Amino acid sequence: MSHIRNLAKVAAAAAALIVTATASYAASSPIGVWYDETGRGAVEIADCGGNLCGKVVWIKDADNDKACGMQILGGIRSTGGSVWEGGWVYDPDRERKFDVELTLKGDKLVVLGYAGMKMFGETVVWKRAPANLPRCRA
Repeated sequence: MSHIRNLAKVAAAAAALIVTATASYAASSPIGVWYDETGRGAVEIADCGGNLCGKVVWIKDADNDKACGMQILGGIRSTGGSVWEGGWVYDPDRERKFDVELTLKGDKLVVLGYAGMKMFGETVVWKRAPANLPRCRA
């Protein structure tokens, strides 16, 4: 009987370790859900074949629900540390793709969109959304 108790303790410890490791990875990575700079939408960033991609998963105004599921980030690679770049971001207001650099700063994600030269780009800050944010229909 003590063998079963020990096995249960080991299983519980392994589960706790997995949860801790997953939370730590999410905190040190842009993978997850982010409110955009306006607070009117949220983007889920995920691993897509070794690069990062992102799509709209929440929209505050139901009139704009047609954007739900739209991919707005793609092809972004880690450059080490807290910076990812080399991909693109789609600006739906301008109906255009731009080069992008993402820099993780705690619960904020600095998004730099630019066309060729970073010094002429536009920077916005996204905030990490809660894990229980309701999703729009895609």
